[in-house]
Amino acid sequence: QVQLVESGGGLVQAGGSLRLSCVASGRTFSSYNIGWFRQAPGKEREFVAAIAWSGISTLYMDSVKGRFTISRDIAKNTVYLQMNSLKPEDTALYYCAAVPRTLSAYLGDSARSPNGYDYWGQGTQVTVSS
Repeated sequence: QVQLVESGGGLVQAGGSLRLSCVASGRTFSSYNIGWFRQAPGKEREFVAAIAWSGISTLYMDSVKGRFTISRDIAKNTVYLQMNSLKPEDTALYYCAAVPRTLSAYLGDSARSPNGYDYWGQGTQVTVSS
């Protein structure tokens, strides 16, 4: 089991940048695939990005490719979501999530579904103004 805490959200102007952090307690990130999801009011939770337990496989939602980067710092047991060129449509509550690793070092399609994760943080708010 793992506990997740997100931070780094805030208010930023369109075109600006933010870096979200997800800090894990319990087992290290090497034991889990980690995903970032976001949810705007009245909308379903949607996939943003994910990184495999191995660190060699990543996935991104089409609308954030080239703008967002997911990474990890093993020494700090932290996964980051670097968000550049932010747009108003990026405004949402952002969550990190974890699911135990499989025998594969790579992410599959299940990594893009919120139902594919077992553990969730409380979320951090990102608001992008125009």
